[in-house]
Amino acid sequence: QVQLVESGGGLVQPGGSLRLSCAVSGSILSIDAMGWYRQAPGKQRELVAVFSSGGSTNFGDSVQGRFTISRDNAKNTMYLQMDSLKPEDTAVYYCHATRLGNDYWGQGTQVTVSS
Repeated sequence: QVQLVESGGGLVQPGGSLRLSCAVSGSILSIDAMGWYRQAPGKQRELVAVFSSGGSTNFGDSVQGRFTISRDNAKNTMYLQMDSLKPEDTAVYYCHATRLGNDYWGQGTQVTVSS
């Protein structure tokens, strides 16, 4: 069983920055792949940024060049650094992981970009 706990969401002005954290229960090294997704009201959940099982990273087209994904294996934590935020980035952001063919999701953290 894998538990994921997100933190770091909040209200930020356009052009601002936020850093989200995803704490993983147990060893992050046991995770096959993990990343961030988001869901805005009335829209489908979409990929934001992911680490593949091979260690490469992929980003959604709308966040490419503005968001950075990273991880600290010693802290069993994954991060999403979000810069140059736009109102359209407003959504609930979810941490996701796969392990041994099973999918795990965090509870989500709200990010609101507004002046």
